[in-house]
Amino acid sequence: MVDQPAVQCDSLAKSYGAISAITGISFAAEEGTLMALVGPSGCGKTTTLRVIAGFEAPDTGTVVIRGNLVNGPSTFLSPDRRKVGMVFQDYALFPHLSVRQNIGFGLPRGAKNQFRVDEVLDLVGLSGAGGRQPHELSGGEQQRVALARALAPSPAVVLMDEPFSNLDASLRAKVRTDVRHILKAAGTAAIFVTHDQDEALSLADEVGIMLDGCVVQVGAPSNVYAHPESLAVASFLGDANILPGEATNGRVTTELGILNTTKPSSGHVSVLVRPEEVNLGHVVDDQERYQVIEKDFYGHDQMLQLRMPSGRVLRVRCGPGHLANPGDWVSASVSTPVTTFADHR
Repeated sequence: MVDQPAVQCDSLAKSYGAISAITGISFAAEEGTLMALVGPSGCGKTTTLRVIAGFEAPDTGTVVIRGNLVNGPSTFLSPDRRKVGMVFQDYALFPHLSVRQNIGFGLPRGAKNQFRVDEVLDLVGLSGAGGRQPHELSGGEQQRVALARALAPSPAVVLMDEPFSNLDASLRAKVRTDVRHILKAAGTAAIFVTHDQDEALSLADEVGIMLDGCVVQVGAPSNVYAHPESLAVASFLGDANILPGEATNGRVTTELGILNTTKPSSGHVSVLVRPEEVNLGHVVDDQERYQVIEKDFYGHDQMLQLRMPSGRVLRVRCGPGHLANPGDWVSASVSTPVTTFADHR
């Protein structure tokens, strides 16, 4: 028997009047994996999640959950029949119910299900908090209660809508790690939507890039970041310097010199240079000079902006020990192969 994905979406489209929210969405989320749909505001992420959950009916396309068609021609299963757990942006906990009552709200009464509440309380690290009220919990604890409630019915997939946006920046990284460990321990597939690229790259096993209502690329975070399939993906995901170049025989001539390319290309191209790929040095003899015009120091690293001879600005990420300051002159080079995109001008 061929293993079925936890969720398979094919050619999903949804419009609201004259406004097209999603167009031709297709992707699969495998069993036991965490998948992020990441994109700018208004690109259709939340609409996609709501269609999978059954809160919205698509105009066209299909959704299959663990081999069962839940959206399709003449088929629409309501949310309660889809084996989907949902974690909302604001957690949506009932303020008048205890933690235990919130988690067990969607379960039938009975000793067996009370044991299930104990199981998920232990899974999310709140085994001693069942009697507390939501207002007595921190934001991170409320997040874990919402996740426990989603996991309690043993769903096929957990869907999360911007799950960390309500948390303080200082707490967000820890809660992300906690949620990943909980979902992995549960063995449940999860799809979450976010506009935060760091969140998507650090938490997910698979990332789907959404632009203008479409999923334009899906892959492991490291692969999508290192090998974007289009200039639009390269420009959206992470910091990117896009330079013009002239390519031939596996090399490209740019303002930064002649660079090796990751794939054969020829003619006018756009060249992707990530800030961390640029090496800085002291100016020696007749080397090209670049002036530092801005410096943002973050502690663990810093981002410099250099003015190139053409007037373009080149962003460079380097370690905290680099001593260049605005006004200084430096040399810059790239030793790693760069990605190029056909220039259709």
